[in-house]
Amino acid sequence: MRAIVIERFGGPECLVYTELPEPEPLIGHVVIEVKAFGLNHAEMHMRRGEWAEAAPVSGIECVGLVKACPGGEFPVGAKVAALMGGLGRTVNGSYAEYTRAPASNVALIESDLPWAEVAAIPETYATAWTCLFRNLGLTEGQTLLVRGATSSFGQAAINLAVNAGARVIGTTRDRERFPLVVGLGAERAELEGPGLSQRIAEAKRLDAVLDLVGNSTILDSLAMLRRGGRACLAGWLGGLAPIAAFDPLSQMASGVCLTFFASFVFGTPGFPLSDVPLQSIAEQVAAGRLRAKPSRVFGFEEIREAHRVMEANEAGGKMVVVRA
Repeated sequence: MRAIVIERFGGPECLVYTELPEPEPLIGHVVIEVKAFGLNHAEMHMRRGEWAEAAPVSGIECVGLVKACPGGEFPVGAKVAALMGGLGRTVNGSYAEYTRAPASNVALIESDLPWAEVAAIPETYATAWTCLFRNLGLTEGQTLLVRGATSSFGQAAINLAVNAGARVIGTTRDRERFPLVVGLGAERAELEGPGLSQRIAEAKRLDAVLDLVGNSTILDSLAMLRRGGRACLAGWLGGLAPIAAFDPLSQMASGVCLTFFASFVFGTPGFPLSDVPLQSIAEQVAAGRLRAKPSRVFGFEEIREAHRVMEANEAGGKMVVVRA
């Protein structure tokens, strides 16, 4: 099969095309004919050698058709989504004609949407849904701040939160992108930067913060919550550097909650992929209630250009790769 491998750590030029054997069917696993896959910053960090683990074939998610499923969990030919379960990290991922994922990390996602649009859903929406409704416990009428709102993850979170009846504020580093944030349904946009807790009108009154900027802003996010409010750290748009000399006793406000979510836990005990209503989300996308159209669509032979765009922060949303 045709596959894209990380030849060495470095820039997009380190992604090369080669021929590899198709994955063998295994009990408890699903062999998937990859039709399309979303692009994720994690794959950029893996390509650079900045991630703890990186398989030769990258790609942490995909959508496609079941080619083999020895355990019978899914019928052959079914439309499915797969994400995590070691894909791209400890086992070869979705940058190939075929991939093999644990059945616990596969979900039916029957839809008449084009493959490019289905591919924009799995990892981004599954992670956003879990952060909002499991970690943050977001409910109708609450006020949520999304830091990093114009990322694909941030856009999905705004979509889901607004659809659930929450009041949403989103941040971005670029004032020119304020209309995008508001167009997604947010009440308004705020300029992302240091000391936002000192500038935002809702300081000490926010119910929840979804922080996708990361370690550089999470302490500031905690400072703007009401008593009993929650912040969820789930992204590193601001870089991977750790919080320097983190001292919760002196740096965290009393009575607030800090939670964390990383999507590599999907499929593990306590985090079954079946907990996420991916089928319902796909139906809401098809009905126009959620917006999940990819910002850019690339062909399989354009992976280097796709990574260049991602690395240059020119994506403007979720980018996907479609196999012809």
